[in-house]
Amino acid sequence: MKKITSTILFLCSVIISVQAQEIPKENLETQLNQHTKQYSKTILENEIKGIHVDHVALTGENSILDYSKEGYKTIYLFVKGKGTVTAANTDYEIVPETILLPNIAKQVIIKTAQNDTLHYLKITSELTAQDLLDLKEFPSKNTQNVYYAKFTDCTPYTEPIKSPNTISRTILPNKIIPRIAMGTVQTKGPDKVGAHEHPMLEQLFLGLSENNCVVYADDAKVDFPQYSVLHIPLGSSHSVSVEKDQVLYYVWMDFFLDKKGEEWLKTHNVKDED
Repeated sequence: MKKITSTILFLCSVIISVQAQEIPKENLETQLNQHTKQYSKTILENEIKGIHVDHVALTGENSILDYSKEGYKTIYLFVKGKGTVTAANTDYEIVPETILLPNIAKQVIIKTAQNDTLHYLKITSELTAQDLLDLKEFPSKNTQNVYYAKFTDCTPYTEPIKSPNTISRTILPNKIIPRIAMGTVQTKGPDKVGAHEHPMLEQLFLGLSENNCVVYADDAKVDFPQYSVLHIPLGSSHSVSVEKDQVLYYVWMDFFLDKKGEEWLKTHNVKDED
């Protein structure tokens, strides 16, 4: 009888632990000490294999020199503040909600505008042997040039799980970095992104300015404010809701387990803007 009781207690603890699954989340530190010139912190460390995310901030005309690393690709998502990035002998204007990939540029210089603080995510992807082979097959314009875009200039798309009021954009198409794509979702409440699953990819969300919604994954849920990053548990049924007069506005980052998984992107229906 004692053994049976122990077994039941063990099974109950397993069930509780499954139900208690959390959605990992970190808030970005956007209020820095006035004497801080440079700030860097790793976000959601070891959440996704081969992916490293840092939150970096620079203040008051400060600058930083970043070098490319063999066997890795880097993405910069600029979310707050203004500045410039110099890559391949060209200066790129940085405003909130801008993306830049150095691609073949060996180094970049990131500089903050005067009397401002620039906040960005530096996302580094470790390339697999297959990734290196796939890169050789990508269009040269995708890999040989610096990729730079303001989010609002990117291609819009629609998706069955989103309402007609939603504005979605692809800010990083696939076939630029192997197994990675990114986009934005924007709407005003009451609205939602319907429940769906994608076991073929890992996914991060980055809350943009004024974002204030709730993310659900299976039995878990978490408040999702602006300037926070969360990880959708792999394979979970997840959705997002936003209340009346509140804003839903975030970046989704898809990290596919293999290139076959990119078929998921066919659910995005590209549309022309008026």
